[in-house]
Amino acid sequence: MSQLPKRALLAITSYSGPFYPNGDPTGLFYTEALHPYNVLTAAGFQVDLASETGTYGIDPHSIDKMFMTEADTATYNDPASEFSLKLKSIHKASDLNPADYGLFFASAGHATLFDYPTAKALINIAEDVWARGGIVSAVCHGPAILPHIMDRKTGKSIVNGKTVTGFTDLGEEQMGLMDAIKKFGLVPISEGAAKAGAIYKTPDGPFDDFTITDGRLVTGTNPASAHSTAVKALAAFNAL
Repeated sequence: MSQLPKRALLAITSYSGPFYPNGDPTGLFYTEALHPYNVLTAAGFQVDLASETGTYGIDPHSIDKMFMTEADTATYNDPASEFSLKLKSIHKASDLNPADYGLFFASAGHATLFDYPTAKALINIAEDVWARGGIVSAVCHGPAILPHIMDRKTGKSIVNGKTVTGFTDLGEEQMGLMDAIKKFGLVPISEGAAKAGAIYKTPDGPFDDFTITDGRLVTGTNPASAHSTAVKALAAFNAL
């Protein structure tokens, strides 16, 4: 059994500016933080939420009924819910002690493509967790942070030589968002993974529930995979 702290850092994007072709902002994809939070807290983890700047915004598209169960909506609409209170008091990553955590989980939203690659404090926490033998996990666009998390022993990204997944190029095209990604000069998940030396795999359908566990690295493809990615991250932690 692991001697690592049974405490998780749930990373949240700090970008909440324009992205969508109609001018809508992006931000946190709500259930990609809520579902992992629920899985981890149910398993007895203490879970802290942090963004690089200590601020966040919610992607308005992510709270559409097609992505939210009744329970998700109830949590969202209840300012006194545990998750709502955690979001309201979100930490600035640089204020936290990386040694407090045994598991790092990067939640998502297209916004992560803007801030995760240069989110030095979040990256530092993830690198510290990895160096101590902990679990690093990410879902959907959360893997945008992974190429930039270095293995301090090798000096290479923790995804180098690892098999990972994340939101697919086909998914971007089906949503009509690949042009926006190019317009803002962002790096799609597949491209970032390949440049870092990872083996990138996709599900049969871009919105299928799909996760990959490669040792202490756990990734998921899309919103439908947020719950299962956290379940697999928990299993990997328990196997340490």
